[in-house]
Amino acid sequence: GLTACISPLNCVFIQKEFKDPDQTFNQLKKIAQNIPRTTVLEDSKNYWKGICRSLIFRFPDDLEILKVNSSKGIIQIKSASRFGASDLGVNQKRINYLLKELEKSIN
Repeated sequence: GLTACISPLNCVFIQKEFKDPDQTFNQLKKIAQNIPRTTVLEDSKNYWKGICRSLIFRFPDDLEILKVNSSKGIIQIKSASRFGASDLGVNQKRINYLLKELEKSIN
């Protein structure tokens, strides 16, 4: 699985169970790569990683999506700042955005 967050002040980690993990994983990847200022670093069958940069100062945040266990439907998502002690809630907003857009695409 993905490594746990070292600090909750600049990192958010969630793990959820989905009925169709393959479809959900592909949809999450699609949503993530369309986030503005996002560069895809890795895209494989079970793992996706990108760098999301802030608008003004271009601070890099790592965004990771991992399909942990298809039979149980478990997917992990982690968004973490590379620099600074606090992210001012940016990573939580990013995770919330992914889940909200996922919900829209399923319905």
